[in-house]
Amino acid sequence: MPKSIMLYSKKSKFFVLVMVCLFSIGSNNQLLAQESILDVGIRFQKNINLYWENGVSVQYSHKKIKPDQLYFGLSYVSSRLGTAINSNAIKQDNILFSTSWYFKKDKLFRPVSRLNLGYFIADYEASIFDVLPNTSMLFSPEIGVVYASKKVPLKAMIGLGYNLVTGDGTKGGGTVYPLFTQTTVSWTIFKK
Repeated sequence: MPKSIMLYSKKSKFFVLVMVCLFSIGSNNQLLAQESILDVGIRFQKNINLYWENGVSVQYSHKKIKPDQLYFGLSYVSSRLGTAINSNAIKQDNILFSTSWYFKKDKLFRPVSRLNLGYFIADYEASIFDVLPNTSMLFSPEIGVVYASKKVPLKAMIGLGYNLVTGDGTKGGGTVYPLFTQTTVSWTIFKK
C-alpha cells in the first residue's frame, strides 16, 4: 500500500476516533448536566497602569457542593495574547486557581466574590535581565458582578481585583501591579 494512502488512513482513523469520543461526551451531556455546571470562556484582564493580559477561563460547580453558587476555576492569562502582541512589552504569563461565590441564585445580575491563588512568570528575553526576579506567587481577592442570561447559556462577568503579593523588580516581579480589572465571557457547556 502506498505511504500516502497509509498516512491518510491513519489520519482518518484518528479523526473518526475523535468524533466518536466527542459524540459520546455530547450524548452523555444529560448525565453530566444532572451533576454539574461547567463554564468555559475567554478572560480579558488589565493591570491598572500597565498591560492587557488575555486568555482562557474555566469555572466548575458541582451539584453536591452548593450548585450554581460555589465555583472552582482555572484561568490562564498572558500579555502574549494582549499588550505584547507586536510590541516590545514584557511577555508575562499568569496561571490562576480560583474559588468563587455567586450570590442571588437565579437572578439575572449576580454579585460575585472570588479568591485567586496562582503563579506569575515573566520572560524578559534579554540575558542582561537574568539578575532580576521573574516569578512570583499570586494571591488576590476579587469582587464583581455577573450577567447570567436565562435564554442562552452565556455569562458575562466584570470584576475588580487586588494583588496582595506584588514586587518592585528587585524582590518579586516588577510588573505585578496591585489593581486589575477583568472581564470574562463564558459559555455553559453543561448545566442541570
